[in-house]
Amino acid sequence: MLFNSLQFLCFLPIVVMLYFSLAHRYRWLLLLVASYYFYGSWKVEYLLLIVLSTIVDYYVAIKMHEQTTKGAKKSWLIASVLINLGVLFWFKYYGFFSDSINSVLSTYTDSQLPLYQFLLPVGISFYTFQSMSYTIDVYRNERLPERHLGVFALYVSFFPQLVAGPIERSTSLLPQFFIKHDINYLRIVSGLKQIVRGFFKKVVVADRLSIYVDTIYNNYENHTGVTLLLATIFFAFQIYCDFSGYSDIAIGSARLMGFELMENFKRPYFSKGIREFWSRWHISLSTWFRDYLYIPLGGNRVVKWRVYYNLMLVFVVSGFWHGANWTFIVWGVLHGIYIVIETMINNPKTFKRSNKLTQAAKISFTFILVCFAWIFFRANNIEEAFEIIKRILSFKGSIYLGGQSNLIYSVITLTILILVEFKQELTKKGTIHRSPYFTFFKYLVIVIVIMLLGVFDEGQFIYFQF
Repeated sequence: MLFNSLQFLCFLPIVVMLYFSLAHRYRWLLLLVASYYFYGSWKVEYLLLIVLSTIVDYYVAIKMHEQTTKGAKKSWLIASVLINLGVLFWFKYYGFFSDSINSVLSTYTDSQLPLYQFLLPVGISFYTFQSMSYTIDVYRNERLPERHLGVFALYVSFFPQLVAGPIERSTSLLPQFFIKHDINYLRIVSGLKQIVRGFFKKVVVADRLSIYVDTIYNNYENHTGVTLLLATIFFAFQIYCDFSGYSDIAIGSARLMGFELMENFKRPYFSKGIREFWSRWHISLSTWFRDYLYIPLGGNRVVKWRVYYNLMLVFVVSGFWHGANWTFIVWGVLHGIYIVIETMINNPKTFKRSNKLTQAAKISFTFILVCFAWIFFRANNIEEAFEIIKRILSFKGSIYLGGQSNLIYSVITLTILILVEFKQELTKKGTIHRSPYFTFFKYLVIVIVIMLLGVFDEGQFIYFQF
């Protein structure tokens, strides 16, 4: 079920009304059934994978807690990690590895690994990481194992953030299922406003930009470097509005029922460095890798070369997490190189005082670096990515203006979004407080714009493929 579908627009209010109609002790069951229905509407057979991950980690956490030695606890943790990553590998990465190995084998022998074609389970990387973080937290004694199987199953499958995050921590989300939430007018209004903002980003900005971006990138050989440059910039905002739009709808939907999910984006394109960019972009994933990979590797508490190694490894894994394609690995490597270089040359005392011109230059340079990496993220393969870069660097040709009305709407709505976020960045607040009447009128206008300019083809969110 897609957020930007009539099915979801009917599903959500029904679930919210039933949720507040039921006694608190039955609400977890309603949400669990709703979450399984939400996910099963894509492919009901893949519900078995969520159930498998749930049962494994529920049982492993209890057994870990019963152990008296660290070695025994670690054995159960390793079992959980291997099973979860094994399922993830089989469905998401087996085809990539078998293709790569067969390409090498074909040079020396006729033997080939068998190929299997799977429909990638939606959101498998998200709920796998969320479930694994729970067992790791139990192993670290940061929380006790959850004894209520139904509530734990709800933690793994909670429908607002099931398929594309935010990736929640057990220490934050699980306790919220035991709290009795009453109807709260201000909370519902806040949730609805965030949902509206998410829909604006998704169907008005991202989906309109995708029409231009897809036309250019899928036929790159027919377009000039200037056009490809514009398409790359548009893709940077397409993926941001697509993913942050999903996060806004997810956070707003959960808030309607009283649940608070973590913030996933903080205006990342106003970052003055790559490290800052990753503190603002896909925050739930970047902090997951920080807490469960980077710090256990030693973080920055080791010798310099190990710090650089740890950083590179985290970003290579992050790239591979995004997809089974060399393009994603290169994208991760590029960000790893950016971070390592920035760490090498960045002294905390350097640029302690910087004027607005210096800050603008930093923001612009960071955006250029991010856009360059996005080329590999968006290209269909490595060869196409290098050809696109070659054409962009030629600085030749005119801009393709096909579908002028769509292009005009895209530029106008994108400009409005940038100006709003710029003002928010200046005030350092997510929202600017206005009178209730002004706020009502503003969101009424946004809803009208969504209805008039939104692209309602039920296009999937980009991060569903991860």
